[in-house]
Amino acid sequence: MRHRPVQDVSALPHYAFGSRMTTWWGTLGFCILEGTGFAMAIGAYLYLAFINPQWPLSAPPPALAWSSAVTIVMVLSVWPNMLAKVAAKHEDLRAVRRDLVIMSAVGLLLIMLRFLEFGALHVRWDENAYGSVVWLLLGLHTTHIITDVGDTLVLTVLMFTKHGRGRRFSDVEDNAFYWNFVVLSWLPIYALLYWGPRL
Repeated sequence: MRHRPVQDVSALPHYAFGSRMTTWWGTLGFCILEGTGFAMAIGAYLYLAFINPQWPLSAPPPALAWSSAVTIVMVLSVWPNMLAKVAAKHEDLRAVRRDLVIMSAVGLLLIMLRFLEFGALHVRWDENAYGSVVWLLLGLHTTHIITDVGDTLVLTVLMFTKHGRGRRFSDVEDNAFYWNFVVLSWLPIYALLYWGPRL
């Protein structure tokens, strides 16, 4: 009878942070896939702009007020997001709760601002190719905001219950990682949709 070497791994931690967690790799995969989707939609926008001598089609460029407010709030949100990430790594429950409440409020504010932004596009989604591609890009990014805000709200509630320990801290770090992607993916879309037609 052959004996297999066995190692007792019961003392190993049940969770970790960053790339030592499989969920981190899953989130990175989501970011790559979703970033590719954004790149394809941006490619469609640029193609349509290239083949049409007048761009935007039959509409003035979108208003800057709401989109700029969204951009400013998003960029400013990186600070409390990074604080949440650091607090999660230190497993500082009080700080994580505070930062998640702030991020939840910021997320809800952004959703409200985004819907106001849709109203200032000066074109309907079904009016022409320009309207369709603008609404597509804005709609894709809005889906990402809503998804992350939903995740943040769930984590916020969990951190105020008995489940606010252990692996949940790793989830907070993972959520912060994804939010950074949401912010970074918005900046080229904002430049393309709002400043591109003005150049």
